[in-house]
Amino acid sequence: MMMQVNVHEAKTHLSRLLEDVGKGDVVIIAKAGKPMAKLVPYDGEEITPRRIGFMPDLPEIPDDFDDMMADEIAEMFSSDRP
Repeated sequence: MMMQVNVHEAKTHLSRLLEDVGKGDVVIIAKAGKPMAKLVPYDGEEITPRRIGFMPDLPEIPDDFDDMMADEIAEMFSSDRP
């Protein structure tokens, strides 16, 4: 069964609406009579976590990243250069 509720009713009766959706019903949430959202039963599809931030495709950092150029850096700090 499909039903439409307003935002206030959805906030007030969210637990009941989720029970209805869990039984297979579809709930449309409307604001001032205009449909805004649709609650549907969860189909069991696996949800992949999203990376947060402005660079979601940041490359992986190698395990030896901290050791890279360690000798060269140590030389810069230990040399007798002015």
